[in-house]
Amino acid sequence: MTGVFRCGFVALIGRPNAGKSTLLNRLVGQKVSITSRRPQTTRHRILGIHNESGAQIVYVDTPGLHAGEGNTMNRYMNRAATGSVEGVDVVVLMITARGWTAADEPALGVARRQRCPVILAINKIDRLENRTALLPLIEGSRARLAFAEIVPLSAQTGEGVDELARCLRRYLPEQPAHFPDDQISDRSDRFMAGELVREQIFRGYGQEVPYAAAVEIAQFKEEPKLIRIEAVIWVEKTGQKAILIGKGGSRLKEVGRRARLAMQKQFGRKVHLELWVKVRAGWADDVRTLRSLGYSDES
Repeated sequence: MTGVFRCGFVALIGRPNAGKSTLLNRLVGQKVSITSRRPQTTRHRILGIHNESGAQIVYVDTPGLHAGEGNTMNRYMNRAATGSVEGVDVVVLMITARGWTAADEPALGVARRQRCPVILAINKIDRLENRTALLPLIEGSRARLAFAEIVPLSAQTGEGVDELARCLRRYLPEQPAHFPDDQISDRSDRFMAGELVREQIFRGYGQEVPYAAAVEIAQFKEEPKLIRIEAVIWVEKTGQKAILIGKGGSRLKEVGRRARLAMQKQFGRKVHLELWVKVRAGWADDVRTLRSLGYSDES
């Protein structure tokens, strides 16, 4: 390849449910991070790698930054989010077109401490009845921080996303690619399988169950035309187990069906999936259990 090649890391930060994971998947062009309408769906730092002619952009999806200590897992998510901006070349701070709220302040505080360029992405403009409402929001945002760029967009529809990518390329250093051009994430298929199960739990249940659930992949066996996966869904209370399973196992079967179809689309092979639900009281506050489930600062 001739000419200038640019490569760098771009951290996506913002409050829970600002749309970071949806934007990441749109920018990469493939699903690398699960999504739902519920805040704090993302629990881990995940890299999404986009390769194009003359550039490689490594996006860092982060858990939503939120105020307060919460349990051990919540503290882990905040550390994962704040630690993900260290050493990056550009930070994208996401808010929604509804405007600034108190929930945006933790992420804005992180952005203010950065020495690299910070770009403001105003998401969910597709939900605005009148686009002129963006003008005072853009002007007011400039008073909060000297943003390098401000880009209105819709991660859901794709409007404005190409413009954001063009802006980002201008701030990337000239250097060789960090990853092979066929790699789209730093996470394994085994990790993604667990996330796809968790995605269906977040999408299919009420307020309590999704946040009380964690998924552990007990087996991930690849065969030429089939992947055999066994997963354990851990919850904190017996009542949550009953809700997850449903009458006659109907709700758990639906989670398994939807997760299996998502896995087959993701992996390009047939999947045989078996799910179990088990109770482990206080797992979200137990450091040893969290580490066994993949929630550690080293990950």
